[in-house]
Amino acid sequence: MSDILSSPLVIAAIVVGALLMIGVIVTRFLTTVEAGTIRLVTRLGGYSKIYRGPGKATEIPIFTTGTTIPSKAINIDLDIADQTADMDRASGQPKPIKVRVLASAIVSVGDSDEMILTAANKFFSRDQGEQTAILTDLLTSTGRRAINLLHHDELFNARVRPDGIIEPSEGLSLAAVEDDDRLAIIIKSACSRELQDLGLVFNSLNIKEVQSEVADARRRQSAVEAKANADIVAADQERRAKEAQIIAAQAVNNRERELDQRRAENAATVAEAEAKKQDALAVQRESELKATQIAQANADAARTRIASEANAAAEAVKIRALGAAQADAIRAVNDAIREGGSAYLSLKQLELLPLITPQIAAALANAKMININSGSGAEGRGAAGGATDQITGVIQTLLATQLINTQLKDAVTTNGNGSNGAVYTNGAPAPAEPAVGGYDLPPTAPAARRK
Repeated sequence: MSDILSSPLVIAAIVVGALLMIGVIVTRFLTTVEAGTIRLVTRLGGYSKIYRGPGKATEIPIFTTGTTIPSKAINIDLDIADQTADMDRASGQPKPIKVRVLASAIVSVGDSDEMILTAANKFFSRDQGEQTAILTDLLTSTGRRAINLLHHDELFNARVRPDGIIEPSEGLSLAAVEDDDRLAIIIKSACSRELQDLGLVFNSLNIKEVQSEVADARRRQSAVEAKANADIVAADQERRAKEAQIIAAQAVNNRERELDQRRAENAATVAEAEAKKQDALAVQRESELKATQIAQANADAARTRIASEANAAAEAVKIRALGAAQADAIRAVNDAIREGGSAYLSLKQLELLPLITPQIAAALANAKMININSGSGAEGRGAAGGATDQITGVIQTLLATQLINTQLKDAVTTNGNGSNGAVYTNGAPAPAEPAVGGYDLPPTAPAARRK
């Protein structure tokens, strides 16, 4: 037996068993306290020790008793419906307004040991449904009493006097009114004592919504006013937009008018420049025309002068030729008369008698002459003889003149500048020589040429 106990395995087993027993014993003395919980350990004699989690609580089996309560906040939803304490201002009679308040309250266990022990004994000793019912009834009843104490307008954080000035309710400062809701303040004040009796504290009360016919009417009125204001603003904006559009359109029209005026001015300037250009061109053309006309006139004058000089020279040549021809003709007539004597003239008279006798007879018949002759013999032939001698003398003169003209024409034909012997003045044939003494004589036979 001693050998068995002295073996290493047995010793190791005994040590391990002892350690396990020690761990079990220590575990029985230490209890884990979770976060959000509170562990209450009561020893002999009624002394209680409070452990707040997370942590470890010391408990001795058989000699101590422990319990755990939650330390988390408790959220309670409230639906409070009651009437306000409104009065009719005209008659002074009560005129309550039915309201409905939706809120949420948050409570928790107090921080002191006394409140923790109270909550553990009076509140957390009940089941959870009963706990919720207790808190709901407490807060709802307190909220109804608060609504009965407030007017409708005071549910919106303040009391509004008839003159429009905001003043706090009794027992509350204006700072408290401004910091929190009036209804929440009253409920928290009224519930604080009752919650302390349960070991709880009031953390907050949030008024979610206050419903009433007046509030709905005011909301509708506010909505209508807001819509009206929005419509007014929209109409004002639309009017401003239209005015801006009109101003912009007017500015555009002014710009377009200025542009049209500028275009018209530019067109007038261009037209004026074009007119000046046309005037300059007209002056240039007139100057060119005048220069052309002057040049043409100078050319015409020079041509006329040259033609005149040529005509004058031709006329001078003609005159000299005619003079020479006349001189030759006169000389030829003189030679013919000198050689033939009166026989030549008598022959010409005989040739012209058949032609001039009727003319002379008619002339004598129409003539009213008085010829007085007082001579005798050959010289005393009487008036008829004297008239006959005079007519004979005239005939001889005419014959001589005709002979001279014939000789001149023959000379011009021979010495002239025409293709057929005719004389041209400025390109035209020379006019025929008039008859001697203004009488047209019949053509005569050509005079005899000297051999």
